[in-house]
Amino acid sequence: MESSEVKPYQNEEGSKKEQVAKMFNNIAPKYDLLNHTLSMGIDILWRKKAVKILKKLQPKKVLDIACGTGDFAIEDLKSGATEVIGLDISKGMVDVGIEKVNKKGLASKVSLRVGDSENILFEENSFDGITVGFGVRNFENLEKGLSEMHRVLNPEGQLIVLEFSKPKYFPIKQLYFFYFKFILPKIGKLVSKDQTAYTYLPDSVNAFPDGKKFTDILEKVGFKSTKIIPCSFGIASIYVGTK
Repeated sequence: MESSEVKPYQNEEGSKKEQVAKMFNNIAPKYDLLNHTLSMGIDILWRKKAVKILKKLQPKKVLDIACGTGDFAIEDLKSGATEVIGLDISKGMVDVGIEKVNKKGLASKVSLRVGDSENILFEENSFDGITVGFGVRNFENLEKGLSEMHRVLNPEGQLIVLEFSKPKYFPIKQLYFFYFKFILPKIGKLVSKDQTAYTYLPDSVNAFPDGKKFTDILEKVGFKSTKIIPCSFGIASIYVGTK
């Protein structure tokens, strides 16, 4: 199943993958500021919650897919991991992340590099854990990306996906969609100077198969013991799958 063909720049040529890379390259310098401001810092708490789940596994080597500017990869160290590798399709985001890792003195433990999550250049059974923060909805081919993660995980290794979801209950549902549709794009456009990036965000969240639809896909590509852990009244969800 291919993920929905919602693209950042609907009126331009190029695959979804190419457009996503371009969009993140455009907003990379302002990404951290916008990300934490627009989420009011809640995204930091969500990542901490996700890593606490991974910590139970006591992984040694962790892969962070769609690593962006490295926040999740850095947080992954708190799982007990001694080596974390981050991959992202956007060189602009990775460059910002490398600078952040170096400033924190973590370059010996955290390595960020440009890479395609749908064609992971590691051998099978290479990692004890894999994290993805707000990245899977940007995949061009969701099943292919998840299959690749399954391939490079060790047996009994764990995939943890943090992603926006669609709240179902009043008044969170109404407030969430109003904020996502009307407030967030205006602030995003003002600060990032990218006309499209923060309009694409609500569109991509809306098109994403969240909840049980997503765990069904995880199970289809081979993950077992899947779980959904709602965060902040269903604004986001943590998905867990074991190889």
